[in-house]
Amino acid sequence: MAEPIAEATRKIVSSDREPLILVDDDDREVGTLAKGACHDGDGVLHRAFSLFVFNPRGELLLQRRSRDKRLWPSYWSNSCCSHPRAGESMEEATHRRLRQELGMGATLRYLFKFKYHARFQDEGSERELCSVYAGISTDEVRPNLSEVAQWRWITPAALDGELATEPDAFTPWFKLEWPRLRQRLGEILADEKGS
Repeated sequence: MAEPIAEATRKIVSSDREPLILVDDDDREVGTLAKGACHDGDGVLHRAFSLFVFNPRGELLLQRRSRDKRLWPSYWSNSCCSHPRAGESMEEATHRRLRQELGMGATLRYLFKFKYHARFQDEGSERELCSVYAGISTDEVRPNLSEVAQWRWITPAALDGELATEPDAFTPWFKLEWPRLRQRLGEILADEKGS
């Protein structure tokens, strides 16, 4: 069951005019382009990140994307995902966005990077070189309603079941990331609890 939206904000924190960092296959910067243009047609390769936030019980925070999103509106996805800004480190970007989108903080650990392309109907595409991070937080979730429609904590086993029975309810990048992260879950949670 999704948690009700409490103590939420509705601050606009990104727009289609925001410049994204264009990269080559080796993650070398090759320029910038407005977010909207990056997502037009088949998309243009740009730098991105995905965050997986767990609570101390080992449950993952999932969010349902706002219905106002251009790509995959109202789909369930990982805790938070976005793009670093020009001149911003990935560490700065991940912490900024976690605060903007969910009103929380977490100690995040880099896990892996991967490239993917996914098209959403006739609306456009994601074509990203995405860095994936995970961490644990005890902070209260205070979502930004311009980004998040709903949120919930879920056990890995329950999530595996939902992905098996309702895969079309989830974003394509999440479905690519979760199996890889799932293999390292014990190590991630043990490391985070021990730090």
